Amino acid sequence: MEALILEPSLYTVKAILILDNDGDRLFAKYYDDTYPSVKEQKAFEKNIFNKTHRTDSEIALLEGLTVVYKSSIDLYFYVIGSSYENEEECRKTSSAGEHGGSLLGCG
Repeated sequence: MEALILEPSLYTVKAILILDNDGDRLFAKYYDDTYPSVKEQKAFEKNIFNKTHRTDSEIALLEGLTVVYKSSIDLYFYVIGSSYENEEECRKTSSAGEHGGSLLGCG
């Protein structure tokens, strides 16, 4: 079995999303062209929300991407990485974003 060797990259996070209780976008920042149009981005966000908003887990593999998510009252924080990304690194980013939001009174 061949080992997969990836080039080192600073772009470990593909997207950061904050969705409301209905799955609508409050904030979204995409760092690559996986979903180039707003229409594709919103469809992806709806898909993620529909598959994660009723679960208690924090990590999912959807559409070939690692999705780390957390809910806080009526907000959903998502950090999206590649399927090869270390979930713990995505979780750290998610925790930092959630902590920042709580400091601003958002959660």
